[in-house]
Amino acid sequence: MGKTHWKQLKDPNFIGTWALPEGNDLIVKIEKVVREIITVQGGKKEPVTLCYLKGQKPLILNSTNQRTITNIYNSPYVEDWIGKDIKLFASTTRLKGENVECLRIRQEVPAIELPELTEKHNSFEKCAKALSSGNYTTDDLRKKYLITDEVEKQLIAFATDLKQAEENEQK
Repeated sequence: MGKTHWKQLKDPNFIGTWALPEGNDLIVKIEKVVREIITVQGGKKEPVTLCYLKGQKPLILNSTNQRTITNIYNSPYVEDWIGKDIKLFASTTRLKGENVECLRIRQEVPAIELPELTEKHNSFEKCAKALSSGNYTTDDLRKKYLITDEVEKQLIAFATDLKQAEENEQK
């Protein structure tokens, strides 16, 4: 069982350095970016920019991190950031004369390793069905899987067989 960082108990509403896997970066997907009023220490209300992340608590998005996202995705528009991946890492900054931990965003588009699709993969048949139905192309599937030319041929052949079987059933 993992250990609990004391800051998780202090501010459980937002993601912080304590949420990163021990000493590692964390790749997250942006779901939305909005301006909201939150309650900070002492009960004071403060407007902040929140970046909602898939599967994580929201990130309070400071100017430094907003500029980083703007730079890596070549757009200052938050609508263009939706669905994009960012890589968070732990850093420190000076705040009120003290060094404090903070989350920063790497100055790079994260490289996401795609799972390799093989004939034995549990999604192979599902992918072939998606191809045979016309809902997906092999280009669509390549966005989710690493597919070799040989596996693509097998996938197309299987999808063709599925389509023929379905057409024969309808007769």
